[in-house]
Amino acid sequence: MRQSRLTRTMLHLANVLVILFFLLPLIAALIGALQSERSLQAETRSLLPPEWTLDNFRVILSGGTQKGAIFEQATYLPDNVKKIYYALANSAMITIAVTVLTTAFAALSAYTVVRLNLRWVIWLMSVNVFARFVPIIVLMIPLYVTFRQMGLLNSIWGVIIALTGFLLPYGILILAPYFATIPRELDDAARIDGCSRFSAFLRVTLPLSTPALASYGAIVFIISWNDLLIPLILNNRAEFMTLPVVIASLVGDVHVFFNLLMAICLIALTPSVVLVLLLRKFVVQGLAVGGVKG
Repeated sequence: MRQSRLTRTMLHLANVLVILFFLLPLIAALIGALQSERSLQAETRSLLPPEWTLDNFRVILSGGTQKGAIFEQATYLPDNVKKIYYALANSAMITIAVTVLTTAFAALSAYTVVRLNLRWVIWLMSVNVFARFVPIIVLMIPLYVTFRQMGLLNSIWGVIIALTGFLLPYGILILAPYFATIPRELDDAARIDGCSRFSAFLRVTLPLSTPALASYGAIVFIISWNDLLIPLILNNRAEFMTLPVVIASLVGDVHVFFNLLMAICLIALTPSVVLVLLLRKFVVQGLAVGGVKG
């Protein structure tokens, strides 16, 4: 009994340590975003700042028009801060489009892999898994040249197409094992009742695959929302920049806007946290089943 109680105590302690490990950077970013840069650099030995302020968020959300008390003497603010709402809109459009397109195409492809069981499809899946080991940075120059010839540079659709192509294989790998757990007899019964194969997929397989679709959709949303490399390579105009690109632009050669950087990071983190909290039940269930079946 003592050993069991000690084991449970150690497990709870390990869980608390893991949670603190992930929360400490967020707590540090929150404290940094709620103080001035002068206070951040002066009070190096104090965990809490001597004064709190919301001026960093005020500068960001106003697009630099309201500088507040801590920035009223500033002679320079990054121009990309003034385009923050463009960046938010671009990130939202890209993320929603990539999530919808990738989830739809991945569901259709995974269903084909599981139900038709074609040899060339299985071989192609194996090649696809091997291709995932290639660093994405290696593909950036060919991608840039191809998109330049297609006229997709400095456009939202260029980023959407690129992200959809890169994330689609992961969806097939995640959804195929889950679709394999759904009995084939359900599809056969639907087809006997007059449904076509596609109709059986829409009416039977998809409703039963909600956890897997939700988990994959959440993963794609988070990756698309936080992706920096592809928007940075394909778009160089401020009106087409995404939120991660704006965050990266705050790190300059001469000066780093630490407080603004922390404040924008917290703003950028909010949609992902809200989505995971809303879909946490489906995400855990979908990843658990998809990871051990098939």
